Amino acid sequence: MTEEQEPLEEYSIPFTYTYDQFVVFFYGSSVYLSGKELPIGQCCVDVMNLEDAVLDEIDRRVGEFIPPAQALLTEKTDSAAALAQEKLNAVWEVIFSLPVYRDLKMDEACNFHTFQRLMADGEQWAEVQDPSSEGYEMYQGMLDGLADFADSVRRFRQQVAVMTEKYFEPLKRRNSGAYAEAYSRFYAEMLSIGAWYFHEDFEQSFPMEVSFVPMLHPTEEGMAFVAEKAEFHRLTDFLLTEFYRGLAIGNAPRRCHNCGRYFLLTAGYNTCYCGNIAPGETERTCRKVGAHRKEARERAGETPERKEYRRTYNRLKQKKLRGKISTDEWNAAVAQAQELLAQAEKGELGEVELRKKLGEL
Repeated sequence: MTEEQEPLEEYSIPFTYTYDQFVVFFYGSSVYLSGKELPIGQCCVDVMNLEDAVLDEIDRRVGEFIPPAQALLTEKTDSAAALAQEKLNAVWEVIFSLPVYRDLKMDEACNFHTFQRLMADGEQWAEVQDPSSEGYEMYQGMLDGLADFADSVRRFRQQVAVMTEKYFEPLKRRNSGAYAEAYSRFYAEMLSIGAWYFHEDFEQSFPMEVSFVPMLHPTEEGMAFVAEKAEFHRLTDFLLTEFYRGLAIGNAPRRCHNCGRYFLLTAGYNTCYCGNIAPGETERTCRKVGAHRKEARERAGETPERKEYRRTYNRLKQKKLRGKISTDEWNAAVAQAQELLAQAEKGELGEVELRKKLGEL
């Protein structure tokens, strides 16, 4: 750095987030939440792995909150405000523990003292009580948004589950091009379904505010970059943005073939097992034990004919490895074994006869 250059000051990230107004930063293959760096797509994966009971609990707590919040407009007392706030805080306790929110620095004064602050502002409080005012509309919009919060997350999870399991799972390649081709098929079908059933287009659009700001890297000293600052007003708007940005760079959620939980495939990497500790294990991951367990399950479901074929295949393979038969002889014998298996499965060859003929190879 020359003497004329001024040191770059770190961009100040505001810590005044609420559940319906928060900021994230995108750069390269990362997303930053209050300075925490995550690979793009990880938040989506974390939400996909939520237990259904968590969303059910949000619904229950919101259901307990809305009646006292509505009653406040008619009762107009400090005790009514205290009750509404108590019920709202119970909602925040669950929502703010969710992925994304738990990594953001929330404005606790605003979130946990909403109604006390509202009643303390005479002008705002009077507007909220007027059904013809913008303040009243915003108040009711807050209640409607909370009532729909859990369902909006459920809809997001269902869409990602359908896309990943029906359209992405059959892919033989895992990169941005392959995901784009699969998404084009999904998009075309959704357009058709939307027009047929709902008489409207399938749209993946939502409002967000974008600006570009300088930032210093949180872990690499002295490294500066231009980040995309994005402000969102709904959790699912951010999750969809992150999901599609992930696809664009080759990141996508996938369901582990062993434990059934979602994990993030990054940069075109292709595996069907996650790196988490496998069920019933204390150290070994699904990636370590998954293939062995899958093979064991497949063997458990084998027919007697396929078991005979597998024994013959392994015997022939050992003979080839030991140099007792050539590669050409190995290929011919395996092809003959496969033909015998096909005859047996068609009922053209009995089990005893199959065993005899395979033994002659």
